[in-house]
Amino acid sequence: MKVGVPKEIKTHEYRVGLTPESVREYVAHGHTVLVETQAGAAIGADDAAYRRAGAVVVPDARAVFEGAELIVKVKEPQPAELAMLRPHHLLFTYLHLAPDARQADALLASGCAAIAYETVMEADGSLPLLAPMSEVAGRMSVAIAGHLLMRHAGGAGILLGGAVGVAPARVLVLGAGVAGSQAARMAAGAGAQVTVVNRGLARLRALEALMPGRIRTRPSTRDAIEHEIARADVVIGAALVAGAGTPKLVTRAMLGTMKPRSLIIDISIDQGGCCETSRPTTHAEPTYEVDDIVHYCVANMPGAVPRTSSQALNLATLPYGLALADRGLDALRKSAALRTGLNVLAGRITHPEVAAALGRTFVDPSQALAQHTTRNV
Repeated sequence: MKVGVPKEIKTHEYRVGLTPESVREYVAHGHTVLVETQAGAAIGADDAAYRRAGAVVVPDARAVFEGAELIVKVKEPQPAELAMLRPHHLLFTYLHLAPDARQADALLASGCAAIAYETVMEADGSLPLLAPMSEVAGRMSVAIAGHLLMRHAGGAGILLGGAVGVAPARVLVLGAGVAGSQAARMAAGAGAQVTVVNRGLARLRALEALMPGRIRTRPSTRDAIEHEIARADVVIGAALVAGAGTPKLVTRAMLGTMKPRSLIIDISIDQGGCCETSRPTTHAEPTYEVDDIVHYCVANMPGAVPRTSSQALNLATLPYGLALADRGLDALRKSAALRTGLNVLAGRITHPEVAAALGRTFVDPSQALAQHTTRNV
């Protein structure tokens, strides 16, 4: 199969869909890989590195889309990329369609098959292609909080770990999945006073076992969130329902109880955010204020550390991408995990939570695949 890797064009997005190491694996499987010039420049992989790996370097994104069947990206396709998608394309990338009806409409109109990293789910309920970026974002959130709490950055002038005789910052983490767990670990390591709120008690028990005496845990109830948010200096939103819009755990009214110049970092903004006042921002303009509360809602946080992120993402996506390249849509028929990643096929939405969030008709992916015939069968 011909595999295409365009350069990412989302604002300040520096990751790349395939590293040269991954390209070598695709080439070893007999595939042709088309890489847009300078696609890997920000991770230190120049065109020569891709040529050495066996890729064909092409001059622009149009050459990638026109020449390839499988498109491997990082972030959701931007309008110019959506316009180049065709029915024969397999798109493999993060999509986050639940809060993005415009992108969903464009994907449906293109007729392509769109497989979302964030909804690929294994039999044990894990999300293997979301996990590495959740890990990066969770760890980054604490470093970002440490900076934004500084007075010159707009914060309240608090050091996360405090000082001798001075209390540390209070950090509230909403969600105990991969991102939340990593945020809690890093915040506790920085000396902050950490509270983790989560819906499932089993996960909270596991966290306490991993970090005994270093964190507090509470169940995800309105009372618990209202009580903790009024005392927090930093709130890190890391709630997730795979494929669905993020539940709004923080209301506008709750902001009025928070300390002035405290901080909300909404990692879950890709799926709509867990705060009613959250809206997507970019690395170019990462923050805004509502009711004297600083909001950081960058929708591609790991893009700021593209070398680490690209390598971590490729380690996770490589076996799934190779399966798609080797077998086309037949890979989805044989793999239940990949089928859960299928969000759109030939003008139909094939993921139940995505369909529900968008108010669209859901078509079972197995049924859609059984009815679908293209040259990728």
